[in-house]
Amino acid sequence: MVLFVVKWDIHPDKGEAYLEWLKSAVPRILSVPGVKEFRPYRGAAGAPQVVATFEFADFAAWAAWYAHEEAQKVWSELHTVALNVTTELWGPSTVVPEPIRPGG
Repeated sequence: MVLFVVKWDIHPDKGEAYLEWLKSAVPRILSVPGVKEFRPYRGAAGAPQVVATFEFADFAAWAAWYAHEEAQKVWSELHTVALNVTTELWGPSTVVPEPIRPGG
């Protein structure tokens, strides 16, 4: 699996615009083939920060998804309603390549 992590701060002056954008952005980004799992997170203390993770089967699946025109539109739009947008791309561990689930 490949993990793509995107982090951002909701622009303090664009909270309503962000929520409106999100309604269409999530379905559009997930309509692009390749995503195995999507998980969004918000800070437990209510901070305006967001972390979203996307899982892919491999780097080729991520690359095709990321290069897709619709995905590029969503990332471009994100920069209009958010600040401090960062991304990280993670590959599988060579030491522990498969998930370990406690008790399983």
